[in-house]
Amino acid sequence: MTPAPAHDPRASEHRAVEAVWRDQSARIVAALTRHTGDFAWAEDLAQEALVEALDAWPKSGIPDNPGAWLMSVAKRRAIDGWRRRERMAQREPLFVTEALHAEASDPVPAEGDPDRIDDDVLRLVFVACHPVLPAQARLALTLRTVAGLTSEQIARVLLMTVPALQQRIVRAKKTLAAAGVPFEVPDRAERPARLASVLQVIYLLFTEGYSSAEGERPLRPDVAREAVRLGRQLETLMPGEPEISALIALMEFQSSRFAARIDDEGLPLTLEQQDRRRWDRSAIARGSAAMRRVDAAGRGLGYYGMQAAIAECHAVAPTFAETDWTRILRLYDALETLAPSAVVRLNRAVAVSMVDGPDAALALVSQLEPELTGFRPLVAVRAELLERLGRADAATAEFLAAAELPGNAAETEVLRRRAQALRA
Repeated sequence: MTPAPAHDPRASEHRAVEAVWRDQSARIVAALTRHTGDFAWAEDLAQEALVEALDAWPKSGIPDNPGAWLMSVAKRRAIDGWRRRERMAQREPLFVTEALHAEASDPVPAEGDPDRIDDDVLRLVFVACHPVLPAQARLALTLRTVAGLTSEQIARVLLMTVPALQQRIVRAKKTLAAAGVPFEVPDRAERPARLASVLQVIYLLFTEGYSSAEGERPLRPDVAREAVRLGRQLETLMPGEPEISALIALMEFQSSRFAARIDDEGLPLTLEQQDRRRWDRSAIARGSAAMRRVDAAGRGLGYYGMQAAIAECHAVAPTFAETDWTRILRLYDALETLAPSAVVRLNRAVAVSMVDGPDAALALVSQLEPELTGFRPLVAVRAELLERLGRADAATAEFLAAAELPGNAAETEVLRRRAQALRA
């Protein structure tokens, strides 16, 4: 889904449609998959309903229950498809009844009890994470269907071109259809083979809620809450798996800061700027409890466990100045050994700056430029390091350069203001 240009008079309506899609797409596709038994067709039906909404809603206004509207349109299109396929005799009664009542009640499943495992969205994640698909195809499919991200956003996350991404998604849906993958949580023996992919999807979903890839809002707490809910559902389904508990801990620690992460203008605040009295202590307690479950498993810290331990260091520090940066740096050293990546090295460089000073960190950041070209956080970190070194002109240029790179509008405004402050 491509956003409407800013100068388009219907741009605000299009943005509203996009927001509805991000919030509702996972449940709509999941419900359609359950009803049709065909994941690929369900995703196509949902996309067709979205196209119809883009045409209709700017003229008629957004309906009171937009999820139900989209679902109703998608089901009517399914009925038409079954007529064409001459399969209506078996399916039409159910769909006609549901379509007639779609505007009166929301057919999109409610979130329900977090301890239930009979969950359409979790089923959808497991289907899209089937081992028959290559790793990147699993991510591409789930980021679109579960997180509601656009092709452009997903392409940036996966460092791919948009055409290549779209081809991969098409191939993935065809592969799932050819394999006849059922819409269900796999049995106990098959779950471990999909666990790493499912965890990655939930983590990326949370990341989109914690720091939105683009748009007007820097935070999407509803998306983050859905990721936490899915994590809890998964832990109920697969108890005793320490990496599930670790991911829950990580998300709880990060979620605890939501109330303090933006100012009165809706602009993001750094850890140092945040009022820690506004942090959610109950979320921190839940994160610590999850970390105790990780420790009880006796397997040490894995990828999510190390990140959760880093987040816990921030969560329990009484003030920014009292943060245990030495421990954080040791954890990043271990994380880089376990799962080396340019992003891990960038985060480690920030920790180095707090332990050994900004000059040492700047040299590390410079080494990452080839791998992270065009990555806003890299340029923003470099700007902050230059500012701490007193190199105002260079820092100003870097803040402005970071503001021009892809990211959400609130972050862009903060970067520009920091550049203006250095010029003053």
